[in-house]
Amino acid sequence: MILRLSLSKGTSARINTPKRLLIQQSRAYSSIDDPAFRAHSTAVTDNTSSEYRSWQASQNIDIQRVTQTAMVHELTQQVSRSIEKVVPWFLNTMPAPYFRQVPESFRLDHIKAISAIKDASMDMHMNLKTHLPDGRQVLTFIRPGTMPGLLLAMIKELPFNQRSEEYMPLSRIQIYSAEDDSMSLNLFVYGEESKHQTDVTLTGSHVLEYAQQVMDGSLPPQDEYGRPNPKPNNTFERDNLIKHMEKCSESYILRSDPRRFLSQMQLFEKVSGSDNISVSTEYSYLDENNDEHYWIDIALANTLPHYALEQTTKLLFLHSFDVMRAHLDNVSDGDNGTITLLRMLVTPVNGAKGNEATFNLLHQELKRCKWLNDSTMELVFETHPWLGVRRGEIITAMASIMHPIMSKQNAIAFSKGNILETITKDRYIKHAAAIVDLFLDRFNPKGPLSDEELEAKSKELLSVIDNDVEDTSAQALLTKMIDIVKHTLRTNIYMNNRYALGLRLDPRIMSSEDEAPRETPYGVIFVHGRRFDGYHTRFRDIARGGMRLVTPASPEQYALESAHQYEECYGLAFAQQLKNKDIPEGGSKAVVLIDNIGMSGTGKDFVMRKSVKAFTDTILDLIVDTEETREEVVDFVGKKEVLYLGPDEQVTPEDINWVIKRAEQRGYDTPAAFMSSKPRAGINHKEYGVTSEGVNVYLDVALRHVLNIDPKQESFTIKITGGPDGDVAGNELKILAREYGDNAKVVGIADGTGCAEDPNGLAWDELLRLVNDNLPIDQFNPSKLGEGGAVHTVNTEEGVKARNSMHNRVQADAFVPAGGRPNTINIHNYKHFLNSDGSPSSPLIVEGANLFVTDEARQLLFEEAGVVIVKDSSANKCGVITSSYEICAAMMLSEEEFFENKDQIVSEVLNKLHNYAQLEAELLFREFKTYGGSLPELSKVVSDAVNAATDALSIALESFSAEDKEKLLPLFRVHLPKTMADMSFDKVHERVPAQYISNAIASCLASKMVYKEGTKFVNTLPKDKLASVALRYVEAEHQIVMLKNALEETEMPEKEKESILKLLEAGGARTALGVF
Repeated sequence: MILRLSLSKGTSARINTPKRLLIQQSRAYSSIDDPAFRAHSTAVTDNTSSEYRSWQASQNIDIQRVTQTAMVHELTQQVSRSIEKVVPWFLNTMPAPYFRQVPESFRLDHIKAISAIKDASMDMHMNLKTHLPDGRQVLTFIRPGTMPGLLLAMIKELPFNQRSEEYMPLSRIQIYSAEDDSMSLNLFVYGEESKHQTDVTLTGSHVLEYAQQVMDGSLPPQDEYGRPNPKPNNTFERDNLIKHMEKCSESYILRSDPRRFLSQMQLFEKVSGSDNISVSTEYSYLDENNDEHYWIDIALANTLPHYALEQTTKLLFLHSFDVMRAHLDNVSDGDNGTITLLRMLVTPVNGAKGNEATFNLLHQELKRCKWLNDSTMELVFETHPWLGVRRGEIITAMASIMHPIMSKQNAIAFSKGNILETITKDRYIKHAAAIVDLFLDRFNPKGPLSDEELEAKSKELLSVIDNDVEDTSAQALLTKMIDIVKHTLRTNIYMNNRYALGLRLDPRIMSSEDEAPRETPYGVIFVHGRRFDGYHTRFRDIARGGMRLVTPASPEQYALESAHQYEECYGLAFAQQLKNKDIPEGGSKAVVLIDNIGMSGTGKDFVMRKSVKAFTDTILDLIVDTEETREEVVDFVGKKEVLYLGPDEQVTPEDINWVIKRAEQRGYDTPAAFMSSKPRAGINHKEYGVTSEGVNVYLDVALRHVLNIDPKQESFTIKITGGPDGDVAGNELKILAREYGDNAKVVGIADGTGCAEDPNGLAWDELLRLVNDNLPIDQFNPSKLGEGGAVHTVNTEEGVKARNSMHNRVQADAFVPAGGRPNTINIHNYKHFLNSDGSPSSPLIVEGANLFVTDEARQLLFEEAGVVIVKDSSANKCGVITSSYEICAAMMLSEEEFFENKDQIVSEVLNKLHNYAQLEAELLFREFKTYGGSLPELSKVVSDAVNAATDALSIALESFSAEDKEKLLPLFRVHLPKTMADMSFDKVHERVPAQYISNAIASCLASKMVYKEGTKFVNTLPKDKLASVALRYVEAEHQIVMLKNALEETEMPEKEKESILKLLEAGGARTALGVF
């Protein structure tokens, strides 16, 4: 054994001497027989050494030998006497479970280490580190005494955490206290135990025998210690037990008492397949001194064991419970990850009592701890423990909500940190707590405050704050907290098994007094959870939009993202609302800001996956209608809400599958539709190029209208941002080659790796090779370049400059941004897009990527250089239309039905996409030619016209009878792909929510009317007449169809008949209405 000791005696000799004794060993505590030790001993006793030692009498080698022998003898005797004293004490004072559960080799090493430190008259304070043969590490912490909080202090010293690239999970703990309270000895095992092919029927024979006795009823009601024996349960059937034990480590099975094993197995089953926590408490029947001792068993699904241990210990300490013994084990839960089983023997201290009320509160807060943010934990465990977990969580949530609102007034004074620090100061915390109590009273399911009571109590609090709080910033924040209470319409605060805290907000709370007026969203949901805050913003009652995960790389970037998080969510949702004009769902977006700064790759991914689960499950808390939510969620919205999510940045297929499965478990009406793009039942946007199919339609129409180029017959040049391996850019290249062949000359492409340019057009065979092999543009073969062509990579400064400027430098008829960062062309750099003579490098831009050009830059490029720009909300809308069809398919077809007919359905969807893109593109350029103005503004006018008509119709349909709605149902049927409609439309009322059907009818009619008659027709109608005119329009169209059919059968010259049919098609319905 090699000992490296830094020792201090007592308390008086501590100058420059560390307190701890660290013993490092190569494996399971190397013994004195270790070869390394023998080699060292041999070297010390070698009497042939000629090297001088200061303690030797160099003149006489015999004296040297005698001196050495005497020293060895004295030290041996001294150690022997120390061990003779320590062993009996150790055997008598360590609890019996220690000797059952800790291997003998470990126990011997503990005795040797304790003997050494006792012999040196030092404090009983040491750390031992062991490397096991299978790569695991064991840390043994020995400390003097057993005072409350000692375990928590040790846990905080543990060196391993998820931020380290060498992160090893905590896989087991064993906590013991000496019975004379002289010492605590705790083992922490890191790393997964190697799985061996062992026969669990042998390893767990003691468990199987005990379970068999339970099942056949041969056990007495109580065991020999007075503990109640478990009752028969299907879980304990032999096959079930064997299946469960195959998931467990061998050491866990061997160490487990059979009764304990069955009890923990029941907890395991309660949380298996979920992310939940289950807790049970039992009086300890083994205490000979009749003290209050309790066993607390906890099963935590999918958690970091280290974090679970630390937070549980913190909470027990907060509630005045001392941990006497503890065990932690991890059991596999298959695809769902692992379940951590934590068992603690606790005793109340400082006058606390282990009564039912205490344990009920403890159970509730233990379940919450897994999902609490660090700021909340610090607030309720360290700064103001009297607050309690529930109140602390609301305070930190309100601080997060206030940040994007208040930072607009003063970004420094109202930084996120300053906001929380201000409202939790000793001077103001009582006011914050009183506001939180108002929030809790407002949403207490047993007796919520009425609007009148809320208003009265709010005035009382405002009066107190006005009189007592002199600091203007603190006063503003506390006042805003009261506003948040008044603008909250639903919350899950009283749900026992919630993952995070969710608030359904009146969107007006998010507006700042200083900002310009803008459209108010329909609804906002805020979610506050562990390491994340999330917003979901939508502009219609039924809405769909992607969920994106934002993971800043530094604290500074995180602070900036936090201040702008709601604005980003609002802007994306509003853009989606403009884009969703052709579908039943309004626009929405979810932005989840996650703090995984400084973590390892594994840790970052773990936190992101947990954040997705907590965010989406909390949204379900606020929108599902179940017995649980009816009992625990007070509703001031007054109507059922329907929303759908989609994947966006950093959301994985595993996330999608989990969300859909969870929606089904939670009772969402159409779980398969809750999130689109499920791998098997979705329409992969990149595989089928759905966004690019629409982009190319707008490009085709624009080339014809703006440049008078027929791309089928004439050549044209185009430049693209976004790589051949990207979704929109790669598919656009395939479509250009398919539709126009060599007529389409791609003169420049740039992506993250570099750019390729060729004034004569990049070789199509090479471009398609890159697309098909999913390769970026830096892999373009230079030998395929023509004269003047070049490939630039970002490996050089020159290459970076070329890549970053390609979209400005290269001359082309059209520019399609199909990838790249938002706001690339903005008010500060838009002139770089112009040549020295003021002409544009491309007179036409079709925005395949979102927000590549800012609104200001679009307008200035049009005004100064005549650049015609097809805005993103028009050009790339086909992606969201496809997602809407995925939602319809998920509601109307089973997964098998969809999969069996997928090819035909996708083909029909692509035809629908071409049609919707063609209709809007023709309208845009028709009105651009007729009325002038910039095309981006016209695009917004079109979206606003369709959305206004949809909203008016949706409201009108609420008063319609079922019979009248049924007459309009064909509008929805025609909107759907034919195969989907043929297979399931007869069951539409059974499978599709009534709200969705109404929205579908409204949006189909609105878009039909605007595309046919133009925006002026809709915008000039009085808003209160819009719905009635639209409904009359449907009747008029029906009459026109009948007239056209009659005319087809009439005998008259074909030329005249064709002219009349065209007139009826162009303006017949409008003429019939008498509206011009």
